[in-house]
Amino acid sequence: MAAAEPVGAPAGGGCSPAGGGPVSVLFCFSVFARPSSVPHGAGYELLIQKFLSLYGDQIDIHRKFVVQLFSEEWSQYIDLPKGFLVSERCKVRLVPLQIQMTTLGNLTPSSTVFFCCDMQERFRPAIKYFGDIISVGQRLLQGARLLGIPVIVTEQYPKGLGSTVQEIDLTGAKLVLPKTKFSMVLPEVEAALAEIPGVRSIVLFGVETHVCIQQTALELVGRGLEVHIVADATSSRSMMDRMFALERLARTGIIVTTSEAILLQLVADKEHPKFKEIQNLIKASAPESGLLSKV
Repeated sequence: MAAAEPVGAPAGGGCSPAGGGPVSVLFCFSVFARPSSVPHGAGYELLIQKFLSLYGDQIDIHRKFVVQLFSEEWSQYIDLPKGFLVSERCKVRLVPLQIQMTTLGNLTPSSTVFFCCDMQERFRPAIKYFGDIISVGQRLLQGARLLGIPVIVTEQYPKGLGSTVQEIDLTGAKLVLPKTKFSMVLPEVEAALAEIPGVRSIVLFGVETHVCIQQTALELVGRGLEVHIVADATSSRSMMDRMFALERLARTGIIVTTSEAILLQLVADKEHPKFKEIQNLIKASAPESGLLSKV
């Protein structure tokens, strides 16, 4: 689901002040209008969650949307300003955008960024098939270097959990960042994405599927980005957690795919100048762990 980047509240964008408690908001979608409330200071993410809770059975998750705010100053709806926080009673609506569904899932190197999530040493004994996802993750990063695709890497509390495993070569990564938040969507990551023109798709892999991968994917989708999760390069301590996370993410419109599918989609043509190198990369490093049978 996509929307205009949320900016500060516009003059005349709301109604009466609501103090520090819950704020009344009228949520409009299609011909419907349903009053509800959100916490004072709620932003774009909470508004999206509320729309989904109120209209989830009617929203086509394969469409792109924009959130708009009714402005008293202009007497009409305007795109939700960047950084907007609910501070007073207001009216918002979710508007579907007209897009060609044939573009859904397409990947091009110029509009793609790879996210490598928390592939750290201390996870090695606990994560199922960890050796295999390291191998596949390394293949993806090699492919990214060949195709000139930016790579963003995070490490969860590296002071306690160690750095990214030595087998993963981070040469050329745009950003390697420590974090404590489960999601990779940190201010520094958002700033790095903003520096890359035309980003549309994120290829996401690492650990754990049901925690950091899931929360990262949902935040990215909430920001209007298309997310591809690499099933053979993500795992958890529990296969049940992994399975239900991938099922949930697929139902929200996130694309669950494989490393080979990703790399071949990015070259797209046998005549691509890097096709032979990508083909050799795939042939040389394809583990047969049975991990994909757990999807």
